Amino acid sequence: MVLIFLDQADGQIKKSSLEAANYGSAIALQLGTTAEGILLGNVTDDLASLGKYGLKKIHTVKNEVLNHLDAQVFTKIIAAAANAIGADVIVLSHNLNGKAIAPRLSAQLKAGLVTGAISLPDVSNGFIVKKSVFSGKAFANVAIHTATKIISLNPNSYRIAMSEGVAEVEEFSAEVPASKVTVTATNKIVGEVPLSEAELVISGGRGLKGPENWHLVTELAKALGAATACSRAVSDAHWRSHHEHVGQTGLAIAPNLYFAIGISGAIQHLAGVNRSKTIVVINKDPEAPFFKAADYGIVGDAFEVMPKIIEAVKKLKSA
Repeated sequence: MVLIFLDQADGQIKKSSLEAANYGSAIALQLGTTAEGILLGNVTDDLASLGKYGLKKIHTVKNEVLNHLDAQVFTKIIAAAANAIGADVIVLSHNLNGKAIAPRLSAQLKAGLVTGAISLPDVSNGFIVKKSVFSGKAFANVAIHTATKIISLNPNSYRIAMSEGVAEVEEFSAEVPASKVTVTATNKIVGEVPLSEAELVISGGRGLKGPENWHLVTELAKALGAATACSRAVSDAHWRSHHEHVGQTGLAIAPNLYFAIGISGAIQHLAGVNRSKTIVVINKDPEAPFFKAADYGIVGDAFEVMPKIIEAVKKLKSA
C-alpha cells in the first residue's frame, strides 16, 4: 500500500500535496496496490473529493496542536499510521514541511529515502527513483532496497491528472505527543500568490535600477495572475522583501513560466529556478549568462520592452 502525507495550511490542502497524491496513486497502480492519504490537523476542504486524485481512503487526525508543524510529532504519527495500515511506500512533497519530516521518518522506520524525485520510479527491475542533483545540473537514479520506501516529490514536477472517484474518510486513532514547539506569532503575507505554489512567476533584478521601477514587475504579474520574485541583490538592497528572493540561498521554485527582467543569471540564481518549465529573459547585455539557460530571450532595455509586453498582455486578456 502507498501512503501519501497531505500537507495543509490554514485549513486547506496545498497544491504540492495534490501533486504528491496523484504521484503516489500512480505508484500504487504500478505496484498493483492502493493509495491512501494521511492528513494531520483541522481542514475545511472536502476530503472525499480527494478520490479524484486516486486516493481510496483518507486517514485524519483532528487536533488543533497539529495545525502547526512540529516535525517530531508529525513523524511519530505518520510512522504509526504507516505501520498500522502496512504502507510499503510513503510519499511526501519536497517542500519545507516534507524536508523536515522525510529524513526523520526514514530513520524511525529504517526506510530508504529519495528526496526531490522528479518522475515515477522504475519498478521493472527493483525500485529506482530519478532525482535532480547538484542544484539541478545533473540527474541521479537511486535504487531503494529496503522493505519500506520513502519518496519526497519535487513540487511542480508531476502533472496532476484527475479522474472520477470518491475517497473514504476515516479518523485514525493516534496518540498526539506534546509538542515542543510553541507558536507565539504568525506573520502572513496576504493578497499575493505564494511563490511555492505559483505556476507563473515574474521576477526582477538589479537591472531595474531601483524600487521605483518595480511596477514593471507587478503590472505584468497582475495581468497574468502571477507571483512576483526577485534576485538576491534586490532583496539585499531592501527593494523587496526577503520572502521573494529566489535562488540557491533563497527559495527554489519550479513554475511553468519564469520571467526574468534585468537579472544576469549568476549560477547561484539559476540553482533556484532552473527547474522552471519555461524561462523567458529580458536583458540588455547579450552576454548575460541567463540567455544560455533561457527558452526565450529578448536583448533589449527593460524600460522599453516591458511596457510593450504589458500592453500586449492586457490587450490579449481583454479580447
